[in-house]
Amino acid sequence: MLAAVMHTAFFLLLAASVARYLLRHPGSPDTPWIIALGTALALLYVLGPALGAAPTARRLAWLGLVVGVWVVLVVLAPSFAWCAVPLFYTALRTLPPRAAIVLVALLTVFVVAAQLKLSREFDPNLLLAPPAIAALSTAVFVHMERQAQAQRELIDDLIRTRRELAATERREGTLAERQRLSMEIHDTLAQHLSSQQMLLQAADRVWDDSPATARAHVRTATGIAARGLAEARRLVHDLAPPELAGGAGLADALRALDAGPEVEVRFHLEGTPVPLPDRVQSALLRVAQGALANVREHAGARTAALTLSFLGDQVVLDVADDGAGFDGTRPPRASGEERGHGLPAMRARVGQLGGTLTIESAEGEGTVLSAAIPLEHQP
Repeated sequence: MLAAVMHTAFFLLLAASVARYLLRHPGSPDTPWIIALGTALALLYVLGPALGAAPTARRLAWLGLVVGVWVVLVVLAPSFAWCAVPLFYTALRTLPPRAAIVLVALLTVFVVAAQLKLSREFDPNLLLAPPAIAALSTAVFVHMERQAQAQRELIDDLIRTRRELAATERREGTLAERQRLSMEIHDTLAQHLSSQQMLLQAADRVWDDSPATARAHVRTATGIAARGLAEARRLVHDLAPPELAGGAGLADALRALDAGPEVEVRFHLEGTPVPLPDRVQSALLRVAQGALANVREHAGARTAALTLSFLGDQVVLDVADDGAGFDGTRPPRASGEERGHGLPAMRARVGQLGGTLTIESAEGEGTVLSAAIPLEHQP
């Protein structure tokens, strides 16, 4: 905006100076030179924007030619002196600060000399006004340049901050996805492989004495392997849990769960079922699978009960077993009740949905795990 104003002002002042000379000096022998030099100055000035604002050799040569032609015009016709104001701006844009100030001072000297030459008597304003205008123009330009530089630095900082924030969000997203996948693998593939290992080991122990029991164990392991394969494919395609595929409800998926041949699993439904978001269904199903895996591997239980309760503003899943239990007042060991991804994964799943996970247990009295998820703010 400022550049357009200064360019327009230059051509207006140049045209006004040419017109003034022609009106004041009709038939002067210098008229052809004034017209030629004025035209040359206008053409040179037009070439300026094409050379850019950087102080390159061509740009400096161009500025030297413009100032040189202007000086000749001022010598021939002092009325051209006021074209110096736009030239102040051009010099300040092109040269380093110190060199620009020196050039502005020289241009000001020419303006003062030209005005004194035009005046028939000494006028202090002619001596003081040009330096004041030059100083004011320079101060305004320098202030605007500093503001523009501060804005550019601020914009660069904002862009850099936005890029850093985007990179941080990508890293956090990657870590969250890794955590999600690790929990998925632990709650599905790892548990299925563990069950298969236990069943195959049991089949190996009774293979000679009880072939029918061994074959039953192998068939059960085969079924678990099929479910594990479905889970692996789901992880690849990032689909919903296969137990919930095809429109199956959470209650049906929980009812179909088991904890191996040595644990009887019972399912209870309480309250009036309401449609649950996919994330809630998936989280509760994974909690149930993880809890039953712990029952199978650590509790030594004979029965486990799954209870899904709809309590209006929340849904609660309870998993109770009659196993050995543990001392609930003891802090968890580094490897033990909360080793690996078991209970921490469950807490993370439920916590991501704004819910809570509580565990009550006592040695010899079994364990009750409860996951409660509020429904009011679920998408």
